Formats: sequence, C-alpha cells, structure tokens
Amino acid sequence: MITRLVVTGFLVVATASGAPRTASGQESSDSSPGRAAARGADVPPVPLPDGPQVFTDSSGQPFRVVPIKGLRHPWALAFLPGGDVLVTEMGGQLRIIRNGVLDPRPIAGVPDVNTRVWRAGLMDVAVHPRHAENRLIYLTYSKSELINPSAPAAKQQTVVVTLARARFDGGHALTEVKDIFVSDARCHSACGSRIAFASDGTLIMTIGKPGGDDPQNPGNHGGKILRLNDDGSVPKDNPFVGKAGYRPEIYALGVRSPIGLFIHPETGEIWETEHGPMGGDEINIIKPGRNYGWPIVSYGADYSGKPTGGNGPSTTDRRRDGMEEPFYFWSPSPAVAGILVYTGDKFPNWKGNVFVGALGGGSHLGARQLHRIVLSRDGLPQRGGDYTMLYELKRRIRDVKQGPDGLLYLTVDAVEGAVLRLEPVSAK
Repeated sequence: MITRLVVTGFLVVATASGAPRTASGQESSDSSPGRAAARGADVPPVPLPDGPQVFTDSSGQPFRVVPIKGLRHPWALAFLPGGDVLVTEMGGQLRIIRNGVLDPRPIAGVPDVNTRVWRAGLMDVAVHPRHAENRLIYLTYSKSELINPSAPAAKQQTVVVTLARARFDGGHALTEVKDIFVSDARCHSACGSRIAFASDGTLIMTIGKPGGDDPQNPGNHGGKILRLNDDGSVPKDNPFVGKAGYRPEIYALGVRSPIGLFIHPETGEIWETEHGPMGGDEINIIKPGRNYGWPIVSYGADYSGKPTGGNGPSTTDRRRDGMEEPFYFWSPSPAVAGILVYTGDKFPNWKGNVFVGALGGGSHLGARQLHRIVLSRDGLPQRGGDYTMLYELKRRIRDVKQGPDGLLYLTVDAVEGAVLRLEPVSAK
C-alpha cells in the first residue's frame, strides 16, 4: 500500500512503504550555507502589481489575488477577533492590517530583537483563543545573548529562541510585554520558530536546529516540538514530564528546521513542515513522544552531494525503527514554508487540500510558488496530487493562513513584501 509520496525532479512519484530512493535535491534558500540574498532571492525582479490579478488553478477554477503592499520581509500573520490582521516583519516590527489596509504606523512595544545573526529576527505571532476577553498575543523572536569575545568571529553573536506574551487592545502599542519562555537553543544562524494554539488551549512551539545532534538530545530544546501552557509553564501531561534527562517542555523530537505549523480545527492534528538539507523537505503530523529522525534518518543529503556528513544526515538510513516516517516529502527541496489544510467554504474545490508555501530560488530548487496537495479519499498523498499555484508571481511564499472569512492569506517574504489575499471569482 502506498503510504507516502516523494517528489523527485518536481515530478510526483509514489513509493511503497520502505522502498529506498536516492536523495538528489539542492539546498533550500533558508536552510543552507548558500545565502538567498546572494542569488537575489530577497529582491523580486518585477514589483508586485498594485491592483488585483486573476489566476486559474489546475482544475480551471479562477481566483483573484489582492496584494496588500508596504511590508518588508513579512514573516507571519494572525487574525484578531474583529478581522484585523497582525503581521510580523523579520526586522523586528509588528504591523497591522485594518479593514484590508496596512496601517503605516508599526505597533510599539515589541521586544528587542536580534537581527545581526543570519535569518534571526521577529518570527511568529499567535492570538490567544480568548483574546476578546484577555487581549493576549504571543510572539517568537531571536533574543540576544552576551557576546563572547574569545569565540571565533562567526560565533560571537548568539541568539536564543524566545516566546513573549503581551496585551494588545487594538491600538498602536503592546503593553505588559514579558518573556514567558526562553529556550536553551543557542544559535549562530537560522533557528526558526513557529507557534500555534492546540485544541486543548496549550501552545505548540517549534524550535529549529539544522546543524549538530541537538534534535536527538532530549536534554535541550533545539530541534524539538514543545508544548506549553499559555503562561509558558509546562503542562503536567506532557509526554516526558518526570523522565530523567528530558526537558519537560518537549512534545516531540528529531526535527530539523520546522518552518510551518498548523493545528487542524476539525481533528486537532498538529501538521508541520520542515526543511531538509539538500532534498528531504517534509510534511509531518506530530504525535506526542514521537521521534522524527533528524539527523539520524533523512531523505536528504549534504550540500556537497555526499549522502552523509557536513550538513547532511549522520547515516544513510532512510528509515529506522522507533522513528517516524514523513507524511510527505520532496526531493529536490522546494524550501517549504507555511502550511494549512483548507476547511472553509469559499473555495469548495479546495476543501481538504493541503496548502504549502515555497521559498524556492536557485537553478536547482523548486519555484517560488504555492503548492496545493490533493489527498486521496483515505486522506493520504496520491500520485499526481501536488499542484502548484502562483508560479507566475515568482515570489517567496512564507506564511499560509485561512482567515475567519474563509479566504486564504499569504505573506510574500521580500524587501518589497506583501500580504496576498486570495478570493473566489465566479467562472464565466
């Protein structure tokens, strides 16, 4: 029985469970030593149009793309109860879109964010499920650590992934800003973090750690999925609470660079995307106490092409007992980003489809676009089910969210960034 799907050469090929395959990807623009900016990834060749554009998906359904411009490297977005949209910019600013228009005035009170480390900055934003009552929002960001002058120059700047909580009443400033969880994941380069509220009211937090063995070390937070209470404390029913040698915040381990996070509103499942090295970008459905394999098993390789070592996995194993298989993976790497399963009613043909942003870039990577994955009746990946959208825009799609209005919202990660709103168009 087909249990997972791999994309090789950007053609979809189904593989039976346990069947070997060759990793042949290229590094993603966010997860490799090759800097995206060196390839021009951060400066789009043609500005986004000021007005709406109409595109057609693979099934012939037209949809309208409405750009909301004026953002610089927007990373994530979240919806307030009234429909306004909070947007983080990697450079450390929190912005708000009110009634579909970007407020030119940033929201004050954001914590001091370190942007000197590559790909460090202000990352995710989440709104408390009871925001109408408590006005709480949450941010993940790169917090500076003291400079070690005796360390090599490349490692003098260190950041730790941090979760902050604040109150926001809809005006132009945060109040009662407080770090409620400071991880021990110390990073000299990109260590991305996502947050989302689970169906039980706890907060799921991802912490990436692409290099080293930290993802398999239960004694630290790097390369883990964490589960916290809304005050940053540890839930008593976390899977490793009371287990010697394990940080109690850990919910799952063995992830490399988790860059997308989605809580399914109907099933409560935790869906995650993560960057592989050269090849091996993944979708995982996260379960408590499970090990997702990195860096022991992977469908990727080192950037040199060698199957192991360097930035690649530590073994040539593609699977191992006690380690979870990805729900879906790609090779070459499209540089996956945000993820959601569409559950709205504005696009009936898309209901149940999995949407994944792609950062792309470079001659051997997937395009900068949006992936639409159509699952089988059994809810599994199927041959020919990976369709792409918005290839024409050639933009880095960082975040993917469904709004309370049932529309799709995307962030375009660029100097001339934007939020894109996807609306239905009646077919003629």
